[in-house]
Amino acid sequence: MADWFAEDALSQQLSAQTYAVRQWRNGQFLTVDDRLAEEVPIALVYNGVSHAVMLASPQDLEDFALGFSLTEGIVQQKSDVYGVEMQVHANGIELHIEIATEQFVNLKARRRSMVGRTGCGLCGAESLSQVFRLPEQVDTQHAQQPIAVKSVLRAHQEIQALQQLQRQTGATHACAWADVTGAVEMVREDVGRHNALDKLIGALASQDRRGGFVLTTSRASYEMVQKVAMAGFDMLAAISAPTGLAVRIAKANRITLLGFVRDQQLVAYAHADRLTES
Repeated sequence: MADWFAEDALSQQLSAQTYAVRQWRNGQFLTVDDRLAEEVPIALVYNGVSHAVMLASPQDLEDFALGFSLTEGIVQQKSDVYGVEMQVHANGIELHIEIATEQFVNLKARRRSMVGRTGCGLCGAESLSQVFRLPEQVDTQHAQQPIAVKSVLRAHQEIQALQQLQRQTGATHACAWADVTGAVEMVREDVGRHNALDKLIGALASQDRRGGFVLTTSRASYEMVQKVAMAGFDMLAAISAPTGLAVRIAKANRITLLGFVRDQQLVAYAHADRLTES
């Protein structure tokens, strides 16, 4: 097998490493050092059975394991996850996740219905009713707390300074959680926007954080809205555009969806009444 994956990135969970490159500048080539984002295969193994392999940045992997398990509907709450053990191999990292017996039985039943996996977001769905994983009830304890426009814009300004991996490599996405004032209190980064969101949701679940809102540096796909809903949050602010499907899901599930949050402006696509001007 080709030695595609850097040993240091695997063994030390390094998300960026330095590479010597040839840069053309001012009419000549120069040899310079460049920091590149690493991505490695991360296998998620539930109760000894491999479920999925994702390419991800090898950091905050326990958060990733919990967040992925929650947003994919594999477990219902963090207490369903008994433990996460990481095993490093020459060709990737395995996350061995021990979950409650009832949840594992449900997972095995779902796996038996899978007809194959591709690169699409609908893998494992054998019928249209299985496409969308959404909570049966929205947690209204913190739902629909008014958020000022200035708080969303403040979060956008703050997240830029907190993206350490992006500053080093220019190749990663970030997802952040901000309180009602727009103060960013938690950030997770990854080469994949869905992975970054899963990591954030896992970290929030492990600390029982609620309220506030989620901000992403990517576009808002239906999966991003779906993951936010599954995690019990009710507002997603994206720096880029949403898709039409994302907007419809947000409207149907009381998710305030914002796009083009940048340069002191934003567009509200769903449930704009939650925003206040003051």
